[in-house]
Amino acid sequence: MYSARPEQAVQVLKHVYNAALKKLKGKELELLLVILPDNNGALYGDIKRICETELGLMSQCCLAKHVFKICKRYLANVSLKINVKMGGRNTILLDAVSRRIPLVSDIPTIIFGADVTHPETREDNSPSIAAVVASQDWPEVTKYAGLVCAQAYRQELIQDLYKTWHDPQRGTVTGGMIRELLISFRKATGQKPLRIIFYRDGISAGQFHQVLLYELDAIRKACASLEPNYQPPVTFVIVQKRHHTKLFANNHNDKSNTDKSGNILPGTVVDSKICHPTQFDFYLCSHAGIQGTSKPAHYHVLWDENNFTADEMQTLTNNLCYTY
Repeated sequence: MYSARPEQAVQVLKHVYNAALKKLKGKELELLLVILPDNNGALYGDIKRICETELGLMSQCCLAKHVFKICKRYLANVSLKINVKMGGRNTILLDAVSRRIPLVSDIPTIIFGADVTHPETREDNSPSIAAVVASQDWPEVTKYAGLVCAQAYRQELIQDLYKTWHDPQRGTVTGGMIRELLISFRKATGQKPLRIIFYRDGISAGQFHQVLLYELDAIRKACASLEPNYQPPVTFVIVQKRHHTKLFANNHNDKSNTDKSGNILPGTVVDSKICHPTQFDFYLCSHAGIQGTSKPAHYHVLWDENNFTADEMQTLTNNLCYTY
């Protein structure tokens, strides 16, 4: 236990870290629990930056006002966060354990998720931040590793999915986020992925073609850089939340058709009439609406070498929404 004033955060974190290492005699400090004064956002940012970039340490922050209440539900939520940070699993799909997920349970499959966050329009000096996560276990597909990198301002294509550069000693070196995540999947599972499913967020319809060409090419190159003929089949799916489509029950008075909140039931899929006449797309409302009107996500399968049927793609996507 160690207490200090907020302005001393940097020195204190380093002191606590070094003091703990002496006590542990060569073992790693696994987790630092930090109780913060209420609503000090800058302090939270400093603690995360120092722990993650300078000390290489997992931290869990809590607000003093919540800690003093000793509410079981709050403590349970904090425990779930700690468990995930320490490499544990909170949720697991029954279908995954019993190997019933089509086109995932049969052969080692890796599932990626990718997005780019842009700064506000006025902040033209700030970079855009690209983030990619990938499953690190199979057949459960519930543990994910994440990577982030900065790139040019408001650049939508993810620049660091695959990259090469020249090193004076080693010559041409290959790297990038896809390659790193494929390597870590192999280390974690002992197998190389034989199928890739890639969910890409935040793309407008006008950029579909450009993003598919650029990022699918990066996936292919990352695979080929690991082994000459290594080209697992890829399914590339765009996920859109910024659209204006809302779904409502046909008969609003029939309570079997609506959730408690009056919204459509979680798991509702629409893949005809209001979808594209020739492309493979669907609307899925996977969540229960608690407040306001539920907004379904719009999924567009742009490329599919795994030959998913509509039902298989929709079931997999809905299932994935229930893992952490």
